[in-house]
Amino acid sequence: MPATPDNPAFGSVEDVAERFAAHGYIADRRLATTVFLQTRLDKPLLLEGPAGVGKTELAKALAAATGRRLLRLQCYEGQDESRALYEWDYGKQLLYTQMLRDKIGDLTADTPDLASAVLRIEEQDSVFFSDRFLAPRPLLDAVRGEQPAVLLIDEVDRADEALEAVLLECLAEYQVSVPEIGTYTAKVPPYVVLTSNNTRDLSAALKRRCLHLFLDYPDAERELEIVRSKDTGLPEAAARHLVDVVRGLRELPLRKSPSISETVDWARTLAVLGVDELAPAVLADTANVVLKYERDLHRALEVLPRLADPNRTLPEPGHHHGHPHHSGHQHADHHHDHGDHGDHGDVDGRAVRAAMDLQGRHDENYYGAPGAGPTHRTAPGAGQGARSFAAIARRRTD
Repeated sequence: MPATPDNPAFGSVEDVAERFAAHGYIADRRLATTVFLQTRLDKPLLLEGPAGVGKTELAKALAAATGRRLLRLQCYEGQDESRALYEWDYGKQLLYTQMLRDKIGDLTADTPDLASAVLRIEEQDSVFFSDRFLAPRPLLDAVRGEQPAVLLIDEVDRADEALEAVLLECLAEYQVSVPEIGTYTAKVPPYVVLTSNNTRDLSAALKRRCLHLFLDYPDAERELEIVRSKDTGLPEAAARHLVDVVRGLRELPLRKSPSISETVDWARTLAVLGVDELAPAVLADTANVVLKYERDLHRALEVLPRLADPNRTLPEPGHHHGHPHHSGHQHADHHHDHGDHGDHGDVDGRAVRAAMDLQGRHDENYYGAPGAGPTHRTAPGAGQGARSFAAIARRRTD
């Protein structure tokens, strides 16, 4: 049922959390509050944060929880407005013109000259420029459609700034202008969710039109709750241990940290293998489920024994390869595939990671920002990990 002031889609913040949970999305109170306000204020919601923290899944859960159809606009570099708004079906127009050729002749038969014939045809513009020739794309479909919708504009930061400008009218007024026909205004405003991985700064005009929420990795208990909700089949103790291992990996200077969905995939992988207890060997054999770059995998393999068993003493870096290290020998010369972890000295792993992540993130307060590293990060235990493994990263870089 469409949301109105007298009949809101959600009755309360708690109702949001409960209905999201029923569809497999675990939302904390801050997120549930933001979604509740979005549905009451009819404002778009902009979600920013690292990849893999559930931004896209939130839009899917919102559609499922409210019974609305989901329309998705996947943004990419070089995307033009026709791919987002609408296109004309020129082939259909031409076919209609050929079919109506005789009628056009009859229509202009009594005109005294060419100018008069043109004027007569202009009076019939609505025949050739109408809804029947308009192929709607997600933005127009969300505005013009008869059924309520959730419009997901995914990875808007990857689109060019020109497309951002096109979005402003839609987001502010829930309308789309088609020059040949007129302006379409939504009868039932869609719920709009925009996501951004911060590969570039979004314009102030776009942000001004939206409610804003920064999503980061959840704390350990909430991530464990998410794993439980997915029915992975992994025993409780092993699932809790796995969450700790993943959070330890996120503290390393990796090019791509494991996402929440990859944690779930790893849990399912271990369950399929019949794992009841996490041993370093089985973690090493399956680490490629969450680590998608060779350099990241090498770095993780060095610390997985410690993450699997915190009481285990790791060998000194470089002494598990079976070759001597003489005076003047450069370790990096023989291990260049492991990355540049020997070139940074006693540097915090997160700062090293930020310096290597050159995907264009500009805001210094965001994860992955270039430079000396984030100026602020949530304290361990509050969404960033129950314990820090920065000391491990420093030992490996000595």
